[in-house]
Amino acid sequence: MVNNDVLRRVRYIFDFNDSKMMAIFGLADHHVSREEVSAWLKKEGDEGYEDCSDLLLAVFLNGLIIDMRGQKEGEKPIPEKRLTNNMIFMKLKIALSLKAEDVMAILALADFNISKHELSAFFRKPDHKHYRDCKDQILRNFLKGLQIKHRATDSEE
Repeated sequence: MVNNDVLRRVRYIFDFNDSKMMAIFGLADHHVSREEVSAWLKKEGDEGYEDCSDLLLAVFLNGLIIDMRGQKEGEKPIPEKRLTNNMIFMKLKIALSLKAEDVMAILALADFNISKHELSAFFRKPDHKHYRDCKDQILRNFLKGLQIKHRATDSEE
């Protein structure tokens, strides 16, 4: 999935304004301007659109974890330079303190059913024999389910 789409959808799901987005980046010790946030949130092809790099999305997701779960003692996590859908999925799962059953229920809201075994394969280490790549469709359905759960009034229209 395109990083800008993930950023845009997370912002919409949780109804974050520009100041909140900047604060979330700040929680991960990365200062961004309102203009940068605005450029990342524009649709591809719009004037002023800029790609959100893997590193920047990792910083945002780390900040989101801190925002939703609180600051963990010790050093802050180092943002990954290269993100996969599996890593994005895992970071969102951690930020929202979701268990496997919760993730399955959220996917079911988007009419996407998955077994617990299939789901656990996405959260394994890449060198594990049962590891499975998280395809765009699965991440999209998870984000859609989150949207239905957190913004139910908008999605019912």
